[in-house]
Amino acid sequence: MHDSAPVRLWEARTGPTWRYGEGVPEMSAGDFQNLLAFRTSLRRFLHWSQTQARAVGLTPAQHQLLVAIKGHPGHQDPTISDLAEYLLLRHHSVVELVDRAAAAGVVERSRDAEDGRLTRVTLTPDGEARLSRLGPAHLDELRNLAPVLDHLVSDWAAHTQEPAGGSG
Repeated sequence: MHDSAPVRLWEARTGPTWRYGEGVPEMSAGDFQNLLAFRTSLRRFLHWSQTQARAVGLTPAQHQLLVAIKGHPGHQDPTISDLAEYLLLRHHSVVELVDRAAAAGVVERSRDAEDGRLTRVTLTPDGEARLSRLGPAHLDELRNLAPVLDHLVSDWAAHTQEPAGGSG
């Protein structure tokens, strides 16, 4: 089995029985403005990231694939199933993505030494080089985005911590 730390981290934040809207008072106009600002910030980051990926000859999906491979925890390369989980894609879609990335020379696949049914995926030197060109700029961009997101989350948290039922 593999370590799905990123998935478990999300579950720890949201809880196993978390539901959208549970325990949240009716949203105000300010809440919707914050939601718009949050979504706009995320979309700007994604657009910027896609442009950066194309500048080094990768599709946005290939860039996400390389990040998933490089970021995979543990001492073994990720399997196709690991990558499907990280990328929120179906197994066969990841197979096709890996096929295209292998044809582009940025990844290689190999059979697992212990279980020949598993395919493991690793970065090639060219994939490593392209990813290393993208990584620092992405960290800088995330550092710039963090204060905006922190402010929006703080505003939302303050709103959700208001006493239930108001004053009365």
